[in-house]
Amino acid sequence: MTLLITIFAAVISTVLWYKNAPEDKMQIKALCFMFWGASLMWLVDAVFEYAELKAAYFTPSLEDMINDAFLGLSVIALALVIWVVILLIKDPKGVVKNALFKKK
Repeated sequence: MTLLITIFAAVISTVLWYKNAPEDKMQIKALCFMFWGASLMWLVDAVFEYAELKAAYFTPSLEDMINDAFLGLSVIALALVIWVVILLIKDPKGVVKNALFKKK
């Protein structure tokens, strides 16, 4: 489940990045790298787990699937939080700068 969730997130963020590729003001490139990195990590994990479990790998219990789904969603949430921090630091549209230095 974790692999599937992060691959969907990686594909969606890649499509969004490619649509706005010349500009990338919103730093979607960083989000793509985080999601593709997580997908690669879960792929390696799946390969090693399959090597250990063989055919049992394809029949996980409901509890394992729910735990994996929560873990996948947690990874997505953490990547989104990191992306928001990157946006606040880079401030591509100058919103934070204007809010901090607004004259009264």
